[in-house]
Amino acid sequence: MPERANSSRPCARWINRNVSSLPNETILIAGYGSLLSGHGMLTVRRQGKSRLVARDAFPLALSNARRGLAKPSSHGQYLAMDLEPQFPDQPIQGRAGLAAADGEIGALGLLFDREWAEMIARREEYDPAKFVELIALADRAGEPLGVFLLKIARSVGFNFLSYRRALFELLNYTSPGYIFHPLPLDDGRVALVAIGSGFDGSGDPSVLSWRSKYEMPRLLGIDEALSLSHLKVELEGQLGYVVECLLGGLHGLRTVDLLDRIDLTQPWGRQLARLFRAAAADEPAHFLAATSLSSDRYRESFGSADAMEPHPLLGVASD
Repeated sequence: MPERANSSRPCARWINRNVSSLPNETILIAGYGSLLSGHGMLTVRRQGKSRLVARDAFPLALSNARRGLAKPSSHGQYLAMDLEPQFPDQPIQGRAGLAAADGEIGALGLLFDREWAEMIARREEYDPAKFVELIALADRAGEPLGVFLLKIARSVGFNFLSYRRALFELLNYTSPGYIFHPLPLDDGRVALVAIGSGFDGSGDPSVLSWRSKYEMPRLLGIDEALSLSHLKVELEGQLGYVVECLLGGLHGLRTVDLLDRIDLTQPWGRQLARLFRAAAADEPAHFLAATSLSSDRYRESFGSADAMEPHPLLGVASD
């Protein structure tokens, strides 16, 4: 069993509070891209840069959602995952449990101690000081941050651009990268989910979103990302990022929506499979370390690895 990796937490120098009085002692995040795997959370591929360690984790099933590559990453020359609602006037929603129904996509619920707020924001290209300010506003309202943001989203009919504008008016800030949105769960909790600053606008006309700057109007599959002519996408970096997402399938998190868009007959297909197999060998230990789960808690939440169907990429022939 790996040592619990959150024994050394980031510095909490910005916190001066009565710990019993605030509603945001923990932050609930819904991960749907590289946060689906321990390999991705610990940023093994990038030597631990922007690593995150949660205090708990559980499977999530998202509805009214589609995901794909669209958001140019600041961590390398590749596209990161973005999330969009299938019906724009309705919220993306989640339920605790493994995705199984048609139309559901797999995600990971991650509970972080408040001390990780700055690092979460930095990883998502959001100003850490502004994220801390947003949490403080929710504290003053006496509400968890997700609930606080859900009220804003409801007030604008869940329109993403209107939400970004309202958030800018509140903070006098918006991000060209990811922006935190509320994601209501079926048990009454509201998670935060990082969604790309939109192709249609960041919420502030003076801030050009990465999706707009690099002409990314829609969600792409990996083959489409690698064939872009107007944006340089580095092959190994893109494949490595996609592997971080697909490793979630080893934990029963539904990634069929991503797998269906991967053509393994492409020249890069076997390279993707090799990278996946290499990362899969250490993924169980990485996942427990990144989520602070014991083996027993893991089995309770995600089931037994022996009962899961073999991942399709593990059966791809080597050269």
